[in-house]
Amino acid sequence: MNINKNYLNLEDSYLFSTIAKKVAQFVKENPDKKVIRLGIGDVTLPLAPAVVNAIKNAADEMGKQETFKGYGPEQGYAFLREAIQKYYARKSVTLEADEIFVSDGAKSDLGNILDIFSLDNTVLVPDPVYPVYVDTNVMAGRKILYMDANESNGFLPLPDENVKCDIIYICSPNNPTGAVYTKEGLKKWVDYAHKNDAVILFDAAYECFIKSEELPNSIYEIEGAKNCAIEFCSFSKTAGFTGTRCGYTVVPKALKKQGVELNKLWLRRQTTKFNGVPYIVQKAAEAVFSEMGQKQIKENIQYYSENAKIIADTMESKGIWYTGGKHSPYIWLKCPNNMSSWEFFDYLLNNIQVVGTPGAGFGKNGEGYFRLTSFGDREKTIEAMERFKNLF
Repeated sequence: MNINKNYLNLEDSYLFSTIAKKVAQFVKENPDKKVIRLGIGDVTLPLAPAVVNAIKNAADEMGKQETFKGYGPEQGYAFLREAIQKYYARKSVTLEADEIFVSDGAKSDLGNILDIFSLDNTVLVPDPVYPVYVDTNVMAGRKILYMDANESNGFLPLPDENVKCDIIYICSPNNPTGAVYTKEGLKKWVDYAHKNDAVILFDAAYECFIKSEELPNSIYEIEGAKNCAIEFCSFSKTAGFTGTRCGYTVVPKALKKQGVELNKLWLRRQTTKFNGVPYIVQKAAEAVFSEMGQKQIKENIQYYSENAKIIADTMESKGIWYTGGKHSPYIWLKCPNNMSSWEFFDYLLNNIQVVGTPGAGFGKNGEGYFRLTSFGDREKTIEAMERFKNLF
């Protein structure tokens, strides 16, 4: 018996545990000081009333013989897949219902999708990067290359024709940088994928924060993307489902490799290794797309967007370089006075008791940068930025 030794190649995830320890120690030593956390990636507003009502109604259905549901379809109930299909249609993207797969979240699917790809594929990820992209491939033992995201390219790297790869990870709006690709930028990646016979794994978890029709919410708004891209999306940030767990992945039938539809491979994988999302949760997700649900979740998204503007305006007032914020819940700023990411973390904690996330935790190119999020309380966000202004 042998273990998967690739797990031994994983770096210990010290980022958030280190943050928690530092904050806990500070609070213990300074019990009279109020700490404001702007490093959290979790939502703080409750579920929309339309969603809560759907959960209650679905729970009642499960308690009655005539409406009880047992095992559901592995791809998700038709009512939810059709609601997602109509949502894409409003973005001028045509999908077939059986190209949509309902899951318990984008993070799960981003890792699980690798089951359908060979281990000898080379993977290309941005740096800085959402750690799941890297760790899941380290676990499998694949070769990983990094694209150079930096201040000069606005943390939106474009293809390097000298680099050859098979799987490409793109997140837009990006976590952690908040940067958003234009249609022209994504078209270059689609063209590159076709030229290299590669597959793009497109993480659209934050697409709901995009406010401009000039910026793409879906990679399928780009010509040719259905032949080279799989798209992942989540209700976590769209509708506050971080504690409810639901997402979906789109695998177009037009996407074929070696004469095989990846849609069929993913369906086979899911029917074998995934139990599906509970009926109650899927009814909640369906309510997100209702007229009332859309109105209510847009109010929540606007709340977070206004928080982001408060943070971004503060950075501008102090002449601090940043990206994100306008079309994203994340503000990615350059640490003042050439401080390192962790030096800046300690500086904020000790001087104004504001907590963010050191950029170094997201990769080599994150050093010297810092992530703040807009998912906090409005009054606390305002207070944190007033403290920030008084510090610099």
